[in-house]
Amino acid sequence: MPATPLTTVPAVEQAATAESSARRPVGRRLADPLGVAALVATVCLWSAFALSDRALASSSLRPADAALIRFGLPALALAPALWRRRGQFTRAAGLRWAPALKIVLGGGVPFYLAATYGGALTSAAFVGALVPGMVPLFVAALAVRAGRVPRGLQGAGLGLIGLGALALVGPDVAGVGGHTLAGVGLLLLASGLWAVYTVGLREISLDPVASMGLLCVPTFAVIALLALFGVLPSTLLTHAAPRDVLVFLLVQGVGTGICSGLFYATAIRRLGPERCTTVGSLSPVLTAAAAVPLLGERLTLPVLAGTALVAAGVMLANRRAVR
Repeated sequence: MPATPLTTVPAVEQAATAESSARRPVGRRLADPLGVAALVATVCLWSAFALSDRALASSSLRPADAALIRFGLPALALAPALWRRRGQFTRAAGLRWAPALKIVLGGGVPFYLAATYGGALTSAAFVGALVPGMVPLFVAALAVRAGRVPRGLQGAGLGLIGLGALALVGPDVAGVGGHTLAGVGLLLLASGLWAVYTVGLREISLDPVASMGLLCVPTFAVIALLALFGVLPSTLLTHAAPRDVLVFLLVQGVGTGICSGLFYATAIRRLGPERCTTVGSLSPVLTAAAAVPLLGERLTLPVLAGTALVAAGVMLANRRAVR
């Protein structure tokens, strides 16, 4: 996804404004223009990531290479800003370890491995529908545990989102073998992990840049070690084509790694996780539409029905907030 574009680093003052906005009543969050713009940009970039991820199998790169680019470029580009924020990564500055672990585990190596190997056992269509499409349901489940229950139209909207995601992949599940079902399980695990990451972003006391550093630096280090010792195969420094490296640097390194990561963290802090994940589930709808002219794919009846259900669910779920 997964499996998270900005060309400038927000100032500390902007982060403080974002945090104060995050404490506003839900009714006012809906009209937050910066949060809405960040969320729309995030959804577009998630779709770009999904389209590039579909092209990974036909490139000279391996999944570990894409991960090294995705997490390594942000860690390198934001290193000076992260160094200036090093004081935020201490308990004395108010950093709580529970939200920090949610970010590192929910959006890092466990998520990457579940999404990558789940996609290898299924297809890119499964990845696009199940990972972002099911996140709102997992976030709603976490909200219920915290005492916030979906009511009325929002509950109906969440149900439509789930039905839409299942409609997108349902016809392909019938008659499949154990490997595909195992892949579906891994993708659902990845979606659940991403929900944990989303909630962690809302709970953390770090600004968006520091939150990205908390995710990218340790994740890059672990992936690099796994590749170095041969646990994850890599061709990045040996047989990778320069054109493939450049494309993934732009799409996944800059777009997904730096820009959507900052945008998503900003949107979460200003709009809240429930609203962001319901709108974020529009990502497979946009991906399916873009795949027609870009990848030559067909809009089949299940795809049309599934995307319509997801879109309707998003509209309903955002009529009311989780209480």
